[in-house]
Amino acid sequence: MSNRIARKEAIPLLEAFKQMFAESGARNSHNTQRIFMAWNEVSGAAQYTIKRFFRDGKLYITLSSSVVCSQLSMQKDVLLKKVNAAVAGDELYIGQEKEGPVKELILK
Repeated sequence: MSNRIARKEAIPLLEAFKQMFAESGARNSHNTQRIFMAWNEVSGAAQYTIKRFFRDGKLYITLSSSVVCSQLSMQKDVLLKKVNAAVAGDELYIGQEKEGPVKELILK
């Protein structure tokens, strides 16, 4: 019996990271966190955001201020595009969606 470890082809750390999440089954929760981070970045309303929920392409956001909710409601289309653009530019997002993972933004 040999105590040798089989040699494998070297891969970049980012690829190893993506493989680890894909194989462990944690990809969906990881991607959801990346979407929430994109929301915080592009909306400017992170301090007013109470709850976030993402399922089936719908991003549900609950805000503590009705004024902020009203302002953001008028910009839903722009925010949706910006969130998807931020996620598309995120190297740590593990997804294959061409038009972006968020299909609908629901503000409460």
